[in-house]
Amino acid sequence: MQTTTFNGTTVNLAGTQINVGDKAPSVIATGTDLNDVEIGGAKDKIQLIITVPSLDTATCASETRRFNMDVNNLEICETTVVSMDLPFASERFCSTEGIENLTVASDYIDKEVSKAYGVLMDDNKLKGLSARAVFVVDRSGHVVYKEIVREVTDEPNYEAALDAIKEAR
Repeated sequence: MQTTTFNGTTVNLAGTQINVGDKAPSVIATGTDLNDVEIGGAKDKIQLIITVPSLDTATCASETRRFNMDVNNLEICETTVVSMDLPFASERFCSTEGIENLTVASDYIDKEVSKAYGVLMDDNKLKGLSARAVFVVDRSGHVVYKEIVREVTDEPNYEAALDAIKEAR
């Protein structure tokens, strides 16, 4: 079973463990406008799929702002940040923070994204939230990069994710 930690305590992750080389599952999350957002599968662009516990934390907000800047000039990439926040809260976050270069989606209904990608925190105080993780999916729908951040309160390796996007071109 895949794990992460929260303040040093092990947190088990539920769902299907996805690894580099696997097909990225095609799943649906809810956009800030309450419309479906399709994540994964084969697409005409490289996908950067980011899961975070909640945009209402300093680390998640910082990560989303950073990826929003980093992907600004990457027209080859479709970036989606998925959290368990309600779409209304996500919309408020995006408008307040000027998030315009990526899609923010919610997994609050069925936790479909978190289960399909194996990042649903299954115990501890964060049970039911998504772990902090980054997946890069090539155009054929295969995972070419995966990082489940070891400590959920830490930020991911931005450079490695961006390098994986460039290599997937």
